[in-house]
Amino acid sequence: MVQSSDTIQVTPAGQSPAAGPANYFTGSVSVASAFKGTGGARLGGATVTFQPGARTNWHTHPVGQLLIVTAGQGWVQAEGEAVQAMATGDTVWIAPGVKHWHGATGTSGMTHAAIAEAEDGASVDWLEPVTDDQYAGPA
Repeated sequence: MVQSSDTIQVTPAGQSPAAGPANYFTGSVSVASAFKGTGGARLGGATVTFQPGARTNWHTHPVGQLLIVTAGQGWVQAEGEAVQAMATGDTVWIAPGVKHWHGATGTSGMTHAAIAEAEDGASVDWLEPVTDDQYAGPA
């Protein structure tokens, strides 16, 4: 249950889990503890859990994105660059406007907190799915 006052809102871990929408993700993904700032705040995010092989579509963020890996192992890739590994405890900054994807490895699940600011009411621009060839992991 979300606890709220005029100044502080507490969203417990795992609150309101829902399947990641198939038009934004490949594989089994759960999105929980989604939050959005109130008033003039532009900050929002969620805890996202990817089962092995699951990943986001390609996407961009107008003000960038911060990922904090809380469990497992995953991959992240910016368009035109090599796939990079990420693991429990890692933080990953993706710069504004960078086309990228992220998700679990082929053999390990991964959970991260994903945090982004909105610009003109939007915090993400979802694009096409990541192909199996693109989802190959680090060399």
